[in-house]
Amino acid sequence: MPGRTAPSGRAAVPGLVDGFGRRHRDLRISLTDRCSLRCTYCMPAEGMPWLPSDDLLTVAEMTRVAAVAVRHGVEEIRLTGGEPLLRPDIVEIVSGLASLPGAPEVSMTTNGLRLAALADPLREAGLRRLNVSLDTLRRERYTLLTRRDRLGQALDGLAAADRAGFTGTKLNAVLVRGVNDDEPAELLRFALDRGYELRFIEQMPLDAGRTWTREGMVTADEVLASLTGAFDLVPVPTRGAAPAERWTVDGTDAVVGIVASVTRPFCGACDRIRLTADGQLRNCLFARDETDLRTLLRAGSDDERIAQALGLAVRTKAAGHTVGSPGFRQPDRGMSAIGG
Repeated sequence: MPGRTAPSGRAAVPGLVDGFGRRHRDLRISLTDRCSLRCTYCMPAEGMPWLPSDDLLTVAEMTRVAAVAVRHGVEEIRLTGGEPLLRPDIVEIVSGLASLPGAPEVSMTTNGLRLAALADPLREAGLRRLNVSLDTLRRERYTLLTRRDRLGQALDGLAAADRAGFTGTKLNAVLVRGVNDDEPAELLRFALDRGYELRFIEQMPLDAGRTWTREGMVTADEVLASLTGAFDLVPVPTRGAAPAERWTVDGTDAVVGIVASVTRPFCGACDRIRLTADGQLRNCLFARDETDLRTLLRAGSDDERIAQALGLAVRTKAAGHTVGSPGFRQPDRGMSAIGG
């Protein structure tokens, strides 16, 4: 931001504001492209060629990028994957990020399978909030969707997070036509009973198997139609830069959200940038270009050079994605390699 001073004493680059006036406050850091599940809407059954371990950013490298970003206006850091809890140094990562000057909020998106063992140490390390993926409450459907029979582990992980003191936990659900698209009301009742915020996410063209179709996607309108038959929903008037439209439920303070990236794009208020596990900066989930920060880090570049790269990537961000337009091309990387 103008007027700030870099650690070297030189003037810092302007804040992370793009050409459309969007100020970027949310940094998503992918810790790994590996995952313990094989969700049908994300990757092929046999998985994918994983990134070599030497290509992954170290704790020191990702913490350094995050520190520069925080000095230039980032307020929240979300850890993603792949499955971030597969990193053996996950507690060290959280601790390092949570203790950065500027006190960014550190949250995580996870499938929850390892939370039973890690919820307490993560909470103690400074993790503030969890988003847990849960597409169904039925064991056979969970196994069909994820190709793994691990629903019990996911539910145990949620219970462990509750015991560890996590509050404000969100559940992320992707509906797949003909599989779990009859479960919105059941999932919402589950969330309401346990104090979670449920968010339905439209399936996006980011699957590594390239099987996505617009016709096969369950839309926000379809989700709403299913929910309004069972609940009284009232729109929450303010949204800001949040990706989810939200509704209060049955006259209470409880809310449900829908992230309609495809049918109701929210690009105009987007405040997110993404760092992949191998150190590539992406200014949009659907971007086809990346900025190589890993090479800068390993070449000995100073913080001012890293800040300049961050600023340039943000300033060249497009007005929005082009999903649905004739010229749209799916990114070369799938969601598990980009980070959500």
